[in-house]
Amino acid sequence: MTKTATRPQLKAAAAATFLIFGINGLVFASWAARIPAVTEILHITSGQMGTLLLCVAVGSLIALPTAGHVVGRIGTANTVRAAGLLAAAAGVGIALSLAAEAVPGTAISLFFFGIGIGLWDVSQNIEGADVEHRLGRTIMPQFHAAFSGGAFVGALIGAGLSNIGVGLPAHLLVIVAVVAAATLLAPKYFLEHVPAAAPLAGEAKQPRAASAWRDGRTLLIGVVVLGATLTEGAGNDWIAKAAVDGLGATESTGALLFAAFVLAMTAMRFFGGRAIDAYGRVAVLRASMAAAALGLGLFVFAGDIWLATAGAALWGAGAALAFPVGMSAAADDPKHAAARVSVVSTLGYIAFLAGPPLLGYLGDVTGIRMALLAIGIPIMGALLLAGAAKPLRAR
Repeated sequence: MTKTATRPQLKAAAAATFLIFGINGLVFASWAARIPAVTEILHITSGQMGTLLLCVAVGSLIALPTAGHVVGRIGTANTVRAAGLLAAAAGVGIALSLAAEAVPGTAISLFFFGIGIGLWDVSQNIEGADVEHRLGRTIMPQFHAAFSGGAFVGALIGAGLSNIGVGLPAHLLVIVAVVAAATLLAPKYFLEHVPAAAPLAGEAKQPRAASAWRDGRTLLIGVVVLGATLTEGAGNDWIAKAAVDGLGATESTGALLFAAFVLAMTAMRFFGGRAIDAYGRVAVLRASMAAAALGLGLFVFAGDIWLATAGAALWGAGAALAFPVGMSAAADDPKHAAARVSVVSTLGYIAFLAGPPLLGYLGDVTGIRMALLAIGIPIMGALLLAGAAKPLRAR
């Protein structure tokens, strides 16, 4: 439950949430943009890299189903603080393990990194949905634009540091310091949450997470988000590597293709709210999935780096809006918002985190660029089920 907030408090909460989304994107891209460097440092194949990515996925998948309960107990602010500190500590472990070229240490650190990121992601989306509802206007895509903007900055930093020869361990240690500072300070401006009181006589009980898992509309929205986030996650984790392996690009050029992907995603998220207001969620979702499919095909079959860059940008634009639209759709009913946002977030992150490692295994057989075609199937599924996100009718 959220206490009554003044207009300045709501604006401060929105700004703090925007910052937390941005730092989340920065830390994610700082890792994703330099995955080719990890394979070189540790002397591993794409399939073995997929196993390391699976460590992140397993950690997050353990954390995600419990995140709603944790937020209910300690609030979104404290959850973000705890998650950020855990991710920062794990980042130190990743940096030290890479410096020692230790695969087991890297895997263990990535597991705890995944736990931190999972708790962080769900709690920031719950806070974002609460802020959006109380402000009374569409703002969730802008929060996710902050994530993409942070990822774009992280990708540029990764490309620049790679080009001048700065090692990944040193890079990660600087990012860790930024994460620790931001996640400790920014949540002080979040909306204040208090434990839900027992219902009075005649009042309905507050919804539990288990009931949200049995809600048909919520699950369908989750499936749409699952397909869309697999599209986004595959781009985040494999565009740079696919450009290096499939087009003979340098590591810094691969990072720039990844930057084009997240820049297009950022722009679409920043301005996409207008399209949603004009044409509705369902139409925008379907157009987005069609654009993602077209961009994916162009990236995979491009014969040169320029066409591949155009494909990556179109792919990013198409993948941009599904997740924030899914969060808004899950939060249509304020009384059930927290539980349903947690469910949809969990389903989305299952694909976002678990899908890319599986593509890595497939990439050992077909090459990672051709393996990316497999995500065309969930893209089409999301396109067909987009109607589930239609706004609930006002009671």
